[in-house]
Amino acid sequence: MRKFKLQVQTTVDGYMAGPNGEMDWMTMPWTDDINAYIGALTETVDCIVLGRRLAEGFIPAWAAGPEGEDQASIDWMNNTPKVVVSNTLAESPWENAVVAGGHLAEIVNRLKAQPGGDMIVYGGGTLVSGLIAKGLLDELHLFVNPVAIGAGMPVYPNLGTHQQLRLVTARPFDCGITALHFEPKRS
Repeated sequence: MRKFKLQVQTTVDGYMAGPNGEMDWMTMPWTDDINAYIGALTETVDCIVLGRRLAEGFIPAWAAGPEGEDQASIDWMNNTPKVVVSNTLAESPWENAVVAGGHLAEIVNRLKAQPGGDMIVYGGGTLVSGLIAKGLLDELHLFVNPVAIGAGMPVYPNLGTHQQLRLVTARPFDCGITALHFEPKRS
């Protein structure tokens, strides 16, 4: 069965965006060591999962070829099929993307049962918090930036219960970011 991975940038105090969605706190530029790590993380991935609101900015931004990104990353982001989780869109307005609606657990279980490589979710916040709260992720890759912002969109909002995680690896990078790779402890 396919693995479902989360890759998210966070602050030291656990936010994935500022109070108004700001992401100006992220450490840039990345160094070669973190780029290699992310290359290895995504090597087995053949499907990107996004929430609708993130998809509205993410897909067009990568299609435009963001400045400062290498061509291999741009090509991978554009050529990898995407699933946009949404209960408001009936069909995808984007090339190489389909819409999946319904109950989140059913969507994820249906995707995981399909043949193929691993899947990765980049967000947005509502989707990520739903996936975490429902225990639907196989791996969590938190890229902790060396900054605290005090308020914003938390990675772990209102879980309702404790979630036990097992640390697989912790890896600091030359740019100052530390990657924390966790797996949920399943009972």
